[in-house]
Amino acid sequence: MKEMEVSIIIPVYNRADVVPATLQSVVDQTYRPLQVVLVDNDSTDDTMRVLENFQKEHPGEGFNVVITSESHHTAGAARNRGFELATGEWVLFFDSDDVMKEDLVEAYVKVIEKAQKKGRQLDLISAPSTLVIPDGSHRAAPFHRRDLFAQHILHAQLATQRYAVRREFFAATDGWNINLPGWNDWELGLRLLLANPRVAFLGGRSRVIINHNGADSITGTEFHSRQGQWEHVIDIMKNEVLCSLLKPQHKLRYERLLHYRRLVLAAQYEREGYPELAKPLCQEAYAALRESYRDHRRWRWFVAPITRRLFARIAAGKRGSARIARLLY
Repeated sequence: MKEMEVSIIIPVYNRADVVPATLQSVVDQTYRPLQVVLVDNDSTDDTMRVLENFQKEHPGEGFNVVITSESHHTAGAARNRGFELATGEWVLFFDSDDVMKEDLVEAYVKVIEKAQKKGRQLDLISAPSTLVIPDGSHRAAPFHRRDLFAQHILHAQLATQRYAVRREFFAATDGWNINLPGWNDWELGLRLLLANPRVAFLGGRSRVIINHNGADSITGTEFHSRQGQWEHVIDIMKNEVLCSLLKPQHKLRYERLLHYRRLVLAAQYEREGYPELAKPLCQEAYAALRESYRDHRRWRWFVAPITRRLFARIAAGKRGSARIARLLY
């Protein structure tokens, strides 16, 4: 039986010094056949030369490297361009500063094949991952097998590097939003879930290393410099939830969790030393949460006091608030 091809799509912008480690982790994959689609997003450094050298150095059957470019300067546009050229039955999107363990693709394929033997068709597989945080230490990213909508809203469980998706399923969505410079993967993950995918999960250890380590991170480590962009994404996601076919009680819950994420963002502004950004956003989140509770007594005596404490915890840099929020809202 012919082996299933898997496509790996990597957008690259001015990452000539960083992307080689990512590319090496792709070469080291124990699974073949692979198609690797590299999308230069209008780089001004030597990125294109690095990509072309990689293509020359790794010819061969079962490892097909495709290079293209995209001038619209957002990662979403570059990923959509890469997807247009993807030929694999399954697709992995990946960032140019992160690393995959050598058996990542093989682990995905084993889950797919196991499901097929049982007569099941999967659309999406979520994988555990490890974060490299600004102080250089490693910690496991939150990973849950239940309540995936809430976990994604709270923890971005379907961030770019953290899943594989069946190409035909992804093609039936609207793809990446090319107008979002940040949190585009968080927004896309919600839309993928709203499309009602058949989901499985990788077990065992983490097989993805995500770099959140300071200047080398695509994601970045602060929020105030792009104030307004994050709020816009939350607004889009709220509208997507409200316009969906979800049951009313689920819409209400996920809307509340998005209000909580607005509160988290306000707490981040406060922590970064910008109370003038935090205060109006915090007031907006409180007002929206209060309005969602028809029983105002419950809000005043139970939900509101805990919500205030959650804001203070996040602003102080303490962890664990999301677990409380998932139960509270």
